Amino acid sequence: MSSLRARPNAASVADVNDNLPDTTELISNPSLPSPQQVPSFSQRAVTQTLTSAAHLANHLPTGTLLALQLLTPIFTHNGSCDSATRPMTFILLSSLAIACFIASLTDSFKSSDGRVFYGLATFKGMWLFDYQTAAGAGLPDLSKYKLRFVDWIHAVVSAFVLIALALRDRNVVNCFYPRPSHETQEVLDIVPLAIGMICSLLFVIFPTRRHGIGYPVTPDK
Repeated sequence: MSSLRARPNAASVADVNDNLPDTTELISNPSLPSPQQVPSFSQRAVTQTLTSAAHLANHLPTGTLLALQLLTPIFTHNGSCDSATRPMTFILLSSLAIACFIASLTDSFKSSDGRVFYGLATFKGMWLFDYQTAAGAGLPDLSKYKLRFVDWIHAVVSAFVLIALALRDRNVVNCFYPRPSHETQEVLDIVPLAIGMICSLLFVIFPTRRHGIGYPVTPDK
């Protein structure tokens, strides 16, 4: 009858089956590309931390960041610390954090002849490091450089940023935690990321116009 459909030819079915890929070969052949593995939480945390650290490093004085990169391999003996180098490394990191704190409280200005002078911001104004030389260069009103609440926030945040960068340094981690447990490794992966996110938010909420020691000086300073 015309309403009945013709059955498919056995030869045509065989041709279709021949064109299908051999699933057995796909499974057994190890040379074929495997599906992309999903990165673990620790790997994602490390990647995000390094990305955040690259942006946060711009908020640190250039000298302290350079000292962290150059001195930590020497003080930690490339991560192999002993009873003598471990306290020295701790003193180094503490000194760099204090340097970041103090540098955030410094400021600079350009005199009429183009020279740059640096000073420490105080509650009454700015205390110049080289006052005798700057006295004859036409000083601006130094009272406008006095300390403000935002300066303390930037000083504390800068110190925490340095600590976060130190926690992502392999030599520093191997020095203080040569064989960390699983829980300790999770803390080392998560804490720098949390510090970086909070510090980034604080830098955005509380911007500063200071250009102290280790920071670039803008033309209008």
